[in-house]
Amino acid sequence: MHAALNQNWPRVRKMSARHKVGRYSDRSRARFTAICFGAAAPLCTCALSVHAQSVQDALRPAGIQASRILTLWHFTLAVCAIVFAAILLVLFVAIWRTPRGNSGTQADLQSLDQPQKRPRRAVVAATVASVVLLFGLILADVLTDRALSRMPVADALHVEMTGHQWWWEIQYPADSGGPGFAVANELHIPVGRPVVVALKAADVIHTFWVPSLHGKKDMIPGRDASIEFRADRAGTFRGQCAEFCGAEHALMAFNVVADPPARYEAWVVSQRAPAVTASGTSSASADALQRGRQIFIDGNCASCHTVRGTPGAGLIGPDLTHLMSRQTIAAGTLANNRHNLANWIANPGGVKPGTTMPASQLAPDDLRALVAWLGTLK
Repeated sequence: MHAALNQNWPRVRKMSARHKVGRYSDRSRARFTAICFGAAAPLCTCALSVHAQSVQDALRPAGIQASRILTLWHFTLAVCAIVFAAILLVLFVAIWRTPRGNSGTQADLQSLDQPQKRPRRAVVAATVASVVLLFGLILADVLTDRALSRMPVADALHVEMTGHQWWWEIQYPADSGGPGFAVANELHIPVGRPVVVALKAADVIHTFWVPSLHGKKDMIPGRDASIEFRADRAGTFRGQCAEFCGAEHALMAFNVVADPPARYEAWVVSQRAPAVTASGTSSASADALQRGRQIFIDGNCASCHTVRGTPGAGLIGPDLTHLMSRQTIAAGTLANNRHNLANWIANPGGVKPGTTMPASQLAPDDLRALVAWLGTLK
């Protein structure tokens, strides 16, 4: 943590000078937290990334896995609270019963020569109770772990999720219904159906964490891992990288969208289709959209991003085929609208310093045309 703070201290000082105390922007506050607190950032930034369209809450489970973890948490909290209260009670009783004295009072050392049986029995009883409670916690943990590993995964949805600095790539495989496809920062799953997520890291260690659905799972470069869970109610659940992975770790969020099966299947069908530009526009608008499409293809965009149905087939950045169907951009950092999209394209380093996406050198008219075309990718 100290190394990360020292390395980024010039940025911290600039941020402090640019934003007076109490007037940090949401992104600056989250970024400052990530720089200063390193691996503890996920605990501090769950509520700071306000651009995400969902709430991250470990105390509101949406699946059987998260419910079992919450039960273990409640049991552990109750045991620890009882032990803590008992220790405080014994301490207060000991203080209350201790004879009062002053600076001239001699120490009572009789108990060293003649140990009292009653305190000894109390210490032995407390030790036995502590051992029993510790074994109880271990047993509860083992039983919870076994229950988590025994969730049926028959007819499960299999997807692959890769962590990048600082965004998430989700690959849906091909099946009898059609070809595979990729999305970014938004995992869609059907309600009531098990999901098996193969986890990979493209650069450094990341950690997959959706507290409403399951616990944490590390993603280590060169090692394959997986996590299984099931959403039992529809909703949008926020996920977060829970391993400090660089300066913008705090701004590496994603959404898990659990839809009823019919709605999920409709979403899959739409995602498998190539990009379709909106029709029914005026000739002037159509010309602007065609100009934006050509700017995407001829510029640097197509070398990094894929838009199926166009020559753009880059693999460095997120797939943009149905960009505007997503709730956020920049891994949960910004709400997905044309204004934020234009700002992100023009100056991504202003939102996420250190991002590999270069700033756009487009003229204002060209930027507007590009954003207009991207805005049709639904």
